[in-house]
Amino acid sequence: MISPRLVKGGIVTVDPQSGRTLRTIALQYNPDSVKREVQVRAASEPGGDRSQALRITGAAAETITVEAEIDATDRLEFPAEHRTVVEHGIHPDLAALETLVQPTSEALQANDALARSGVLEVLPIEAPLTVFVWGPDRVVPVRITTLSITEDAFDANLNPIRATVSLGMRVLTVDDLGFDHRGGSLFMAHLRSREALAATSGSVPLSMLGIREV
Repeated sequence: MISPRLVKGGIVTVDPQSGRTLRTIALQYNPDSVKREVQVRAASEPGGDRSQALRITGAAAETITVEAEIDATDRLEFPAEHRTVVEHGIHPDLAALETLVQPTSEALQANDALARSGVLEVLPIEAPLTVFVWGPDRVVPVRITTLSITEDAFDANLNPIRATVSLGMRVLTVDDLGFDHRGGSLFMAHLRSREALAATSGSVPLSMLGIREV
């Protein structure tokens, strides 16, 4: 029997202007759970203006948290095929995740040069567009808000060979990026996908809830 191909969850960074994929990071092992929290952006708080009670001001604020395991054990069984892992352990895997939350050294030096040349207002460094991919039905632009790494085991040179990574993300919407931004387009495609999926769930009769009308 041929096992189905396992789809990996992961992160993609994209140049927001050209749309070119800059880096793709696949999680080594898919987490057992994905925690999501969705907060409604209401026009008024409970007990406030009654005329605004049912109004929503924009897309809901959604946060996503995943915990992933990174382990070099399988790769270390075949050292000839994984020389980088033998030399550095999982440092490269962790470094790839850390680049998601750090400006590049080149960008930092460029901003420093601008400041030294007398530029009065140096703009904050713009990071690439980060996209969280969890299967074809969940491709969303995000901002990494937290990155927590617990290194659990080390080799003889103190290279980490096993770690647990916790990623906290906030979904970016058209309110954050605008409709013309590539990330805004991704969010709208995701929202339409959720609406289409919701439509397939159907609607049960009121009698199933024990009532005849509302």
